[in-house]
Amino acid sequence: MVTPPRIAVITGAGSGIGRACALGFLAAGYRVALAGRSADTLEATARESGAPADRCLVVPTNVTDPAAVTALFERVRVTFGRVDVLFNNAGVNTPAVALEDLTFEHWRQVIDTNLTGAFLCAQAAFRLMKAQKPRGGRIINNGSVSAHVPRPHSIAYTASKHAVTGLTKSLSLDGRACDIAAGQIDIGNADTAMAGRMKRGVPQANGTVAIEPTIELRHVVDAVLYMAGLPLGTNVPTITVMANQMPYVGRG
Repeated sequence: MVTPPRIAVITGAGSGIGRACALGFLAAGYRVALAGRSADTLEATARESGAPADRCLVVPTNVTDPAAVTALFERVRVTFGRVDVLFNNAGVNTPAVALEDLTFEHWRQVIDTNLTGAFLCAQAAFRLMKAQKPRGGRIINNGSVSAHVPRPHSIAYTASKHAVTGLTKSLSLDGRACDIAAGQIDIGNADTAMAGRMKRGVPQANGTVAIEPTIELRHVVDAVLYMAGLPLGTNVPTITVMANQMPYVGRG
């Protein structure tokens, strides 16, 4: 019997970690729904993959909009019939400013995208995973080392990522009864455009500015594919992938 391709939904698939993981999943034989705000960047991901159109679905989506998220998963259901893996990757950050200077708009943008967006996508995936046959699936949330310790001037991002950890734990608990596994990958200094500032120097907890090492994206992709490929009776609640010399252990 030929095993049908597994179906993955990846948010923030137009750039950075999301694009790299989308390319990795497609190369591994998955059918993948690419979600993100920009149709142009999603189309670029699809073109770079070289995957045939029947394996790569581009769905421009604002993950902070409940109606848009509902439409995303309906497109996936109609096109692919099910979803086996959701990689909740979409995220934003704020400028590194003093706490008292952070605008309410920036705070809301980070919380709405990083936390509420992840919740909305997980909720929609949960509904589909419970109803499909065979039922079940896996939700992987992109946390961060900031889900454990903060950087200076990062209150919105840090709060959102700490909350993602609580979201992951609740999804894991509530999913047990319906064969849904949920885990979190905490990434430290992956070599993306967002992490480019690490190579120029970033503020440290002791008030200095220091250049920090980064890791190649392929190591993150390998870790996400490992989590996604496990049988549903096995889970990785949390995994941390980071540059070994980055100031994480002991940070703060």
